[in-house]
Amino acid sequence: MKANDRKVVIIGGGIAGLCATVYALECGYRVDLYEMHDMAGGLAMSWRRGAYRFETCLHWLVGSNPAGELHSQWREVCDLDRLKFIDPEIFVHMEDEAGGGLTIYTGVERLEAELLRRAPQDAAAIRELTRAIRSLGKFRMLDPSTGIGENWQAILHDIPKLPLVRRLSQMSGRRYAERFSDPLLKSFFGEGDMGKMPALALLISLAWMSEGNAGYCIGGSQALIRLIEDRIEALGGRVHFRSRVTRVVVQEGRATGVELAVGEIIPADWVISAADGHATLFELLGGKYVDDLRRRTYAEKELFASYLQVSLGVAADLSDEPPMVTRLLEQPISVDPETESRNISFRFFHFDPSFARKGHTAVTSLLMTRNYEYWVKLREQDPVLYWAERQKVAEQVIAVLEKRIPGIRDAIEVVDVSTPATVIRYTGNWKGTMEGWLPVPGAGFRPYPNRLPGLEKFLMVGQWVMPGGGLPSGPLTARSAVRAMCREDNVAFTPVVEVGKREMVGV
Repeated sequence: MKANDRKVVIIGGGIAGLCATVYALECGYRVDLYEMHDMAGGLAMSWRRGAYRFETCLHWLVGSNPAGELHSQWREVCDLDRLKFIDPEIFVHMEDEAGGGLTIYTGVERLEAELLRRAPQDAAAIRELTRAIRSLGKFRMLDPSTGIGENWQAILHDIPKLPLVRRLSQMSGRRYAERFSDPLLKSFFGEGDMGKMPALALLISLAWMSEGNAGYCIGGSQALIRLIEDRIEALGGRVHFRSRVTRVVVQEGRATGVELAVGEIIPADWVISAADGHATLFELLGGKYVDDLRRRTYAEKELFASYLQVSLGVAADLSDEPPMVTRLLEQPISVDPETESRNISFRFFHFDPSFARKGHTAVTSLLMTRNYEYWVKLREQDPVLYWAERQKVAEQVIAVLEKRIPGIRDAIEVVDVSTPATVIRYTGNWKGTMEGWLPVPGAGFRPYPNRLPGLEKFLMVGQWVMPGGGLPSGPLTARSAVRAMCREDNVAFTPVVEVGKREMVGV
């Protein structure tokens, strides 16, 4: 690594901001990252309540397999070999209240057998599904930080798969679900935001799981965050917590630094925002660099929903339960005045010993809502009612769980409820959305431009640049931005891949 005299200021200590910090440091820049919270991670967060730890982000990490997609990018930003990965045999168990059940296995052979057992009348559609999963398992993603010339090997490799990819990217999950007659199969593909997204999103996730390239790391998202922080410290970067940025300083069409809430001006040669996209454009930059395309995007494009998370600390060994259960309800749960949920999912974290002591289990349930304003206003205007409404939701969730596991109510030691107001308060994420822009059929997953019209020396990274969001948007958009910065400064782009010994176990 060859140092240069250029200074970079990065706004936001979520996954994208941390990755951008590493890449810039590896290329010789001096870097200061400013994070408004007292810890890094943003939406990639877990927290402790009493003797239990609860996770809100990581379901799987694409790139967990050393031979798989995205693995090398993760190793450019952290020592991934320090993580212990598990590959659960079960992705989710679907069930109804009449006793019907369907297990979605991560292995494609076992998945095919299970689906044929459950729905032999859908045999043709099931075999088409599993053929697609097998084909997509070796699909190579294009590197958004490079051009066609550097992606030519991946393009040639994937030519036979392109008709399938194109067809699935133009079809919604809900439409894909129509090929099945079984109600549990239809629900798996067609419910909620997943039903609005291209069917490709879910099928390629199943393909990664089948290839062992979507494992869960013990310790959850914060275990990954800690590793990236360690790399930043080793490279000499500085992370400033409880340091809210209120303005990007611009002089003659060029970003020259940032202003903190305390009034201090921090000068910089480059500014990279990994903060909320809406806040970046309309608050930190005062709406001065928003073209018609971006204005329409923020006015019209649909976001992923926000959510409530009910987290339970249970004094019971629930290791006999699947890692995740989705239950279709005869009577919907009332989430808020505008939202009902006709299914509910539970994650049983018995596979992560760091989340609860032996004989105890952390359990979480997410409930989607787009009525974020209700929760924000309620918290601000009536804290007592806000607390009561949270408890009401928790009680409904516990009642469903009690039906499935009689007597579990008496074993619950901790009840914790977060709402869209919680998400906004801790992350600043616009409308409390879970992952930014919701990809829609036909639009593809191509990143948005990371530069703004009329503004030099400024870049954006993260889920507001890459539709679909998720943890991979961190290294992918950060890599692209820092590579562009290096190209403009005539600096060598020199990321370092850590090589070590990894540990991987099956569950």
